[in-house]
Amino acid sequence: MVVQVFQQVAKRKSRYWRVQFGLLQKHLPGMSFEGPVDAVLAQALRQPLVQHLQQCVLLLLQLRDGLGKSHPAQELVTQAITLYGNLQSFLQQALDQATATQALWHSLSSRLKDALCTPTRRLLQDSQDVPMTATPLRAERVLLFDDALVLLQGPAVHTFDLRLLWVRPRRHECTFCVLTPEEEFSLSARDPLGRAVWQWKVSRAVSQALRGKKDFPVLGAGPAPSEPPACRSVAYTFSAEGRLCQATYEGEWCLARPHGKGTLKWPDGRHHVGNFRWGLEHGFGIYLVPKATEDQFDCYKCHWQEGSMCGYGICEYGSEEVYKGYFRAGLRHGFGVLDSAPQAPQPFRYTGHWEQDQRSGYGVQEDSSRGERYIGEWQANQRHGLGVVVTQAGVCYQGTFQADKMVGPGILLSEDDSMYEGTFTRDLTFEGKGKITFPNGFTLEGSFSSGAGRGLYTQSVLDTAALPPDPSSTHKRQLGVGALPVESRWRGVYTPFWDFAHAGCPGELQEALLGFQVQSSRELRRSQERGSPEDAAGGTEAFLEDLLRPRQPAALRRHLGEALSAAWHPLGKLLRTLMLTFQATYAGIGANKHLQGLAQEEVKQHARELWAAYRGLLQVALQHKGQALEDEDAETRDQRVHGLMLPLVLPSFYSELFTLYLLLHEREDGLYSQGISSLSVFPDTKLLELLDVHKHLWPLKDLRLTSNQRSSLVRDKCFLSATECLQKIITTVDPREKLEVLEKTYLEIEATVSRVLGREHKLPMDDLLPLLVYVVSRARIQHLGAEIHLIRDMMDPVHTGGRYDFLLTALESCYQHIQKEDVRLHRLPGHWDLRDLR
Repeated sequence: MVVQVFQQVAKRKSRYWRVQFGLLQKHLPGMSFEGPVDAVLAQALRQPLVQHLQQCVLLLLQLRDGLGKSHPAQELVTQAITLYGNLQSFLQQALDQATATQALWHSLSSRLKDALCTPTRRLLQDSQDVPMTATPLRAERVLLFDDALVLLQGPAVHTFDLRLLWVRPRRHECTFCVLTPEEEFSLSARDPLGRAVWQWKVSRAVSQALRGKKDFPVLGAGPAPSEPPACRSVAYTFSAEGRLCQATYEGEWCLARPHGKGTLKWPDGRHHVGNFRWGLEHGFGIYLVPKATEDQFDCYKCHWQEGSMCGYGICEYGSEEVYKGYFRAGLRHGFGVLDSAPQAPQPFRYTGHWEQDQRSGYGVQEDSSRGERYIGEWQANQRHGLGVVVTQAGVCYQGTFQADKMVGPGILLSEDDSMYEGTFTRDLTFEGKGKITFPNGFTLEGSFSSGAGRGLYTQSVLDTAALPPDPSSTHKRQLGVGALPVESRWRGVYTPFWDFAHAGCPGELQEALLGFQVQSSRELRRSQERGSPEDAAGGTEAFLEDLLRPRQPAALRRHLGEALSAAWHPLGKLLRTLMLTFQATYAGIGANKHLQGLAQEEVKQHARELWAAYRGLLQVALQHKGQALEDEDAETRDQRVHGLMLPLVLPSFYSELFTLYLLLHEREDGLYSQGISSLSVFPDTKLLELLDVHKHLWPLKDLRLTSNQRSSLVRDKCFLSATECLQKIITTVDPREKLEVLEKTYLEIEATVSRVLGREHKLPMDDLLPLLVYVVSRARIQHLGAEIHLIRDMMDPVHTGGRYDFLLTALESCYQHIQKEDVRLHRLPGHWDLRDLR
């Protein structure tokens, strides 16, 4: 009827109609066949259905009347009568809608008819029947169809899909609001009744459009229709000008805005898949941006906030560069790591701070093609400020950079411990005025120049009269200490953590602010798919509750250890990011002895920052309970940092840090190893004799000899328990545990002497030192100098001047004595001069 199909049938088949007219009258008695053929045919098609329903209702009424009121089937029959009555109303409503729709098509102009007419569309309400006006669009006519709301405004036709239409009441009793993805307008009636009719019909039509069927409860299925849901899943293409022009969104909506999970596609190939909030990208999302080159994309897997990238993300550029770090307002900002393409002509890796999409602040960049690493300040993608350059050849430079160029004087330390103070070229060759100090103390001061193939030219004065310097002072020069303040080096790592803490540790922000430990883009996407905001909030509440449990020092140590080792805990995430920065600075090319001081103070600073981070989380947990955190004085804080936090975090940095200690003390450890080799040739009794150990202290009763052995030939048997105890010093990285091993070694020596003497005996220093030299020589600990100095640098200051400090000083004295030339040449002293050992 809507598309005038019956008129076409009547015109083309009029002859057939006349032939079969009599047969039709026979099957439809009582029907009037007056009027147009198409109207008669339509009546003929629907009359059997109407009559059939009427007969069913009559039969059911007769059945009900014939049954008694107490009959078990009475209720069932009554329900059937209601259903069939509803079906009659439903059928009449459908016919009325079809009739009204047909009348509408006849009343519209051909242009409007072509724009609006579809075979399945039905008119539900017309503002000409119940007056309604739309503002601010000022529509002349409002039409409600079963699939769209149409506003006619002169020649313009505004069509709104009912699936993306939301109705909201207004305070004015005659007006209600309509929300659509790109328009918001009000519909106003003349009176409250007209408003109620329109609002009810629009809401019902929206519900029907979302379900894809009308509201008749066939066979009793479902209750009366409810209000349309606020959240829906529909596809829509935006047409208004703006950033979403011509973009197609497919996903979840709420109140006419993309809200929830969805996909946004632009005609130019841009593609965003992720979470939305009130029309903007918000939460985790993947954003593809096509490049001019075919089949190349910039792929951003990142957290978003109000339409722009904000928080942690991984960007895989079409150029094959990869950025892993933080964003703000869509730009790289904060801490991040940028890797060049694997096949780039000049491969590099930058680890450090970013500002407004540029390398700025403290950062470390490794240039693989040049074989060098820069550690220092940046500005606008260029080295700018104080910095240290380390080369693969072992050369170190410290100086000032400006616009990526070295300016002013600097210091250069070569592999053989020569030092140059002056100006350089970019390739670290001497240029201009400078001074070279050689390891033997000679100096060469003047002007230097170089050229391609010409070598180094100088006009300078060679001074050979200077006294030879202390080898330890020339060998152990440190760069960067003081020039690069440790407190400001890695602020970009700590800033997201404190943003998280100051926000109250919300679970939904944990991955956005503390997600840097996720280094794989695939792992990042999986973590978002696995975790819901509810799960994240639950995890946050769990660790905050755990912080409030009262703890003694031992229990607090266990709790902090578990938190630092847990990948899900904020402290564990922070520690893993710090490990990455430490490796980027001091592993590989950065393993240079002149950076040991820089690394040592950095580890201590990380311990201070992590303790502050723990206190920050504890403060948030207490605030959730309405409590306050007690203040902590400087002395207590230092005790907690050195006695509690530093031993827990040191294992995470130990490998790179100990390597620097090995390189720094390589010379002394080499002399020590030669001394150990010299002492190892002596049997126990001979060595005890050479070390001038009193014979009444020799544990000869511990020697179990075979029939053909003599005590003068036995090795590695005396003070065996003490020797084995000292060897355990390399099995732990905790300075306190190393000191405890040293203390147990001392107690084992005393216990052995007491057993030999048959009474308890406290060893004086004169007796202890030669025995300790014996035990050290038999323990054969590699790199003992590196171990001693690491313990000295990292131990808790509370032990300074105490028992541990005394024992460590004694061990250091033994270490220094074994290095002496007399020991290496088998010329041991006949007596011990304590002043030589200290």
